[in-house]
Amino acid sequence: MSEGFVHKSVLLEQAVDSLLIDDSGIYIDATFGRGGHSRQILGRLTESGRLFSMDRDPTAICEARQLALADSRFTIAHESFANLERFAEASGVTGKTSGILLDLGVSSPQLDDASRGFSFQHDGPLDMRMDQASGTSAADWLNSARESDIAEVLKSFGEERYARRIAKAIVSARKERPITSTGRLADIVRHAHPRWERDKHPATRAFQGIRIFINEELEALRQALEQSLRVLRIGGRLVVISFHSLEDKIVKNFISLQTKGDSFPRDLPITYSQLQPKMKSVGKAVRPDTGEIEANPRSRSAIMRVAQRIA
Repeated sequence: MSEGFVHKSVLLEQAVDSLLIDDSGIYIDATFGRGGHSRQILGRLTESGRLFSMDRDPTAICEARQLALADSRFTIAHESFANLERFAEASGVTGKTSGILLDLGVSSPQLDDASRGFSFQHDGPLDMRMDQASGTSAADWLNSARESDIAEVLKSFGEERYARRIAKAIVSARKERPITSTGRLADIVRHAHPRWERDKHPATRAFQGIRIFINEELEALRQALEQSLRVLRIGGRLVVISFHSLEDKIVKNFISLQTKGDSFPRDLPITYSQLQPKMKSVGKAVRPDTGEIEANPRSRSAIMRVAQRIA
């Protein structure tokens, strides 16, 4: 594993079991990360199977390119899953894909590498970008944004109850000197937060909210889900692993909407097939078992949902 950081893929067996409906099919791992799911998929495909993968993180791309050199069935692209359909079109697999996997959030190597600025547990530059070569860093945004905008991000994306109080503390602190490190931001939030949750750092929600905003993660997810309908073949599977309620709500609502089909007045006498549903839900939501959580505490919030394209 590159840079000495270890990543444990969450719900590895369950995700691949749900994804693989054809061991000679075409698949897209839209979040390569450090390749745990991709390697598992490749290990179960026949020689005629193909796996395409994408990621925004240049470090992940470096690792993926090593895998591409070792396995001709594998193709990698430095791309956001918000551009899933464009990637599929360029690869010639639109409407031919047997399965798409989305493993959301940040990987353990990203959290453990202080230089990435994702974690309050390791002091480093306040960056938080998935791709540090593009976009605005968390530091640049926090040191220039209006107090009301900071509060809205903390509330909407971090589900932080004390968003206004924390935003006020951030703006006050940056007047003394710019906030450029994760350690200082975590300290500001810690002192501003009036109620600490048991077994949870008081900066957890703030860091989550800022990261999601900086990377436009929820909008990217919405785009990828919608595009998956055109990329998947009939019978193809969509497997999504989420790590917090905002992500899971979007996934759950998307699957529900596609399962219900077109909207008609409730008293209109039409059959289910006439509603033209595009997907069906496959099984119940899956969570890590006790053994996986004990082995990898970061998996405790994971939830996996599976849907299949039917039209």
